[in-house]
Amino acid sequence: MIELNRLFDIEYGNQADLNKLEQTSSAEGIRFISRSSENLGFQCYVKKTEKLKIYKKGLITVTLGGTYVLSSFVQPDDFYTGQNIKVLSPKVPMSDVQKYFYCFAIASNRFRYTSHGREANKTLDNILVPDIDEIPKWVYEDLKVTHPSTKPIHEKLVSLNDRKWKLFEIEKLFYIKGSKTTPQRQLKGFGIGKYPYVTTQASNNGIEGFYDFYTEKGNVLTIDSAVIGYCSYQFLPFSASDHVELLIPKFQMNAYIALFLMTILNKEQYRYSYGRKASQTRLKLSKIKLPSTNKSDPDWQFMEYYIKSLPYSSNIENMFKDNKELTDKELIEKYDTGKKVDFDKKLKQMSKTPSPTTIKKKKK
Repeated sequence: MIELNRLFDIEYGNQADLNKLEQTSSAEGIRFISRSSENLGFQCYVKKTEKLKIYKKGLITVTLGGTYVLSSFVQPDDFYTGQNIKVLSPKVPMSDVQKYFYCFAIASNRFRYTSHGREANKTLDNILVPDIDEIPKWVYEDLKVTHPSTKPIHEKLVSLNDRKWKLFEIEKLFYIKGSKTTPQRQLKGFGIGKYPYVTTQASNNGIEGFYDFYTEKGNVLTIDSAVIGYCSYQFLPFSASDHVELLIPKFQMNAYIALFLMTILNKEQYRYSYGRKASQTRLKLSKIKLPSTNKSDPDWQFMEYYIKSLPYSSNIENMFKDNKELTDKELIEKYDTGKKVDFDKKLKQMSKTPSPTTIKKKKK
């Protein structure tokens, strides 16, 4: 093991205040990195200024405080940083795989710190990590590095203030119903596959695994009705755990519109808690604010265009380009494995199979 400052030159970033910078589009701006644990810490593009040093792509940023202290990312483009962030520059040539390994090694020390108590400002430099020749072989064998494009589909960034916003009843936009509950242990009998298993977890798009089985159609929004009302977009057919509600669009929804709506619905999480869940009844009584047309209808085209104007949106286009304008039926047929399975019958058969715990008790 070796101290981190033996491998990297470590310095504070720009310590810039975003409120004092001018936001702009990706075409003419530079990435601003915050202390967020998501999206590589990227917050927005800002106009270049001679007052701030530009850090080059390929360097590592590390968050020194906050809830997700030691969030570490390799930056794919030149950048500025916000406050309480350090920038790591390798003292020796490193591959992307090696840099990603050190991001993981640094973040693994998070347990040593607290969000608003013991932060990493003074001790980051001395964190112990494996030396380069101590990096396990499996890292090089298993870690395949792909760099998503940061480009938007449309270069012109539009403002959310360009349209009037109006309240719309969720029930008038979606059919609201519950999903069919499928215990995860039963899915293991179908084997690993391509169809997501959606749960109430508020991360990873709610997905907890992939199996060769589905009960629900794709191109819908799902909402956790167990805890905080986390919303996710399910493009593929999927199966679900308990307390996963479905929002089935009454309009023609594509991935871009779905991502816009998902973000809006996740901003409503403050309304829900363990004691006040996002039940079907509450969802049917709820309203959300959306951009509207002159005719007071939801402005779906604007929502789609806005998402397409954001950085990384070109990756969404590549992900869904082979599936444009597919109906739910065509979508399921496209991704169906070809297996003709009576799912209800199969589940009943599997539910009769004793669990491992039951088998152990019988043996005793």
